[in-house]
Amino acid sequence: MATIDDFEKIDMRVGRVVGVEEFPEARNPAWKIAVDFGPEVGVKHSSAQITHYSRGDLEGRLVIGVVNFPPRRIAGFESEVLVLGALDPQKGVVLLRPDDDVELGDRIG
Repeated sequence: MATIDDFEKIDMRVGRVVGVEEFPEARNPAWKIAVDFGPEVGVKHSSAQITHYSRGDLEGRLVIGVVNFPPRRIAGFESEVLVLGALDPQKGVVLLRPDDDVELGDRIG
């Protein structure tokens, strides 16, 4: 069982996708995305297996990400943030996002 103290260690923030690149080197289909988490955190990069979204669907989209996990190397690319989503059996990852516009970098809690 996780405790509330465990949960509070996870730093989840609202960000906006500001860049999307193809990632042909990845073992599984993925995009390289850049997410702006506001002035405190800045822009972080992620490898995201969210291929049922087009580049146009992703650019400018608000997302939720964990910004305090250590970076991971994925096919030579440093993934710095975990973008969160629901795991749908047909679509794959369905991204989480706030219902309304909020400030970039706002904490999730």
